[in-house]
Amino acid sequence: MKYVYGPVPSRRLNRSLGVSPIPSKTCNYSCVYCQLGRTDHFTNERKDFFDPQEILKEIFQSVEENRSRIDYITFVGEGEPTLCKSIGYLIDQAKLTHLPVAIITNGALLYDEGVRMGLRNADVVLPSLDAGDEETFLKINRPHKEIKFERMVEGLKQFSKIRNGQLWIEVMLVKGLNDSEEEITKIKDILKDVNPDRVYINVPIRPPAELWAEIPDEEAIAKAHEILESYVISGYEAGEFNVDPNHLYDEILKICERHPLREDQIKEICLKFNINPDGIISKMRNDQSVKEIYYHEKRFFVVKPKMEGKA
Repeated sequence: MKYVYGPVPSRRLNRSLGVSPIPSKTCNYSCVYCQLGRTDHFTNERKDFFDPQEILKEIFQSVEENRSRIDYITFVGEGEPTLCKSIGYLIDQAKLTHLPVAIITNGALLYDEGVRMGLRNADVVLPSLDAGDEETFLKINRPHKEIKFERMVEGLKQFSKIRNGQLWIEVMLVKGLNDSEEEITKIKDILKDVNPDRVYINVPIRPPAELWAEIPDEEAIAKAHEILESYVISGYEAGEFNVDPNHLYDEILKICERHPLREDQIKEICLKFNINPDGIISKMRNDQSVKEIYYHEKRFFVVKPKMEGKA
């Protein structure tokens, strides 16, 4: 499938069927911590990069085949999913499956009324808020020039008033950028007017776009948790990946395009089907499309996607 993958294990959404309505690394941010690297297509223009009907066809097929293994249908992509002009339509159609629908977004386009209306029927909307002021926002999220901090925050506040589902805010902490008590308190002050149902603290556990983007000290994470009264999801996810054992190598590469895998995860996938993982891992190390990264004493495999978008 081109647009749908999984289900994959998620620390917030359990077993998530991922839906990517945009081409790889198409985003209006270029966050220093992004697990998929720097943004290739830096844009704030909304359009349909792919045929919405083709996306829906894959969603309905995947649900039919995997319903019992899916907790959420999640629009996430390899960039910013709200850049897809038909995102609201896709969400509404996906809800016809009678499965919960979530969207993981940077929240930058919530200033756009069309985006707010498109997202309001999702069962869970998970926007990011990594900064409490413009200066930190520019340092950590590196937004498109059209996106201003105050406008983004106002859009988040406006969306909180019209949403029909849950609103879960995610704060990604990066050492030395936004992990001080002062920075966290600024975020807390903004969230008072947003009134989210949950706040999650995350840290860059996978290799980030900028290797200097480090995980904060445990004390800083604990203090942020105390201030934000949040859930902490700084650990690695656990659970099974849904793959076809008859095409195991290609299936693993597809996951690595959207979700960098640790070596131990690849071994676990192989052993589930009684397949020797050494051959798969050796082949990946000799595959020019695969990048091997050693980060925080763990080995990750990342694949540069080949899929191109359509205007």
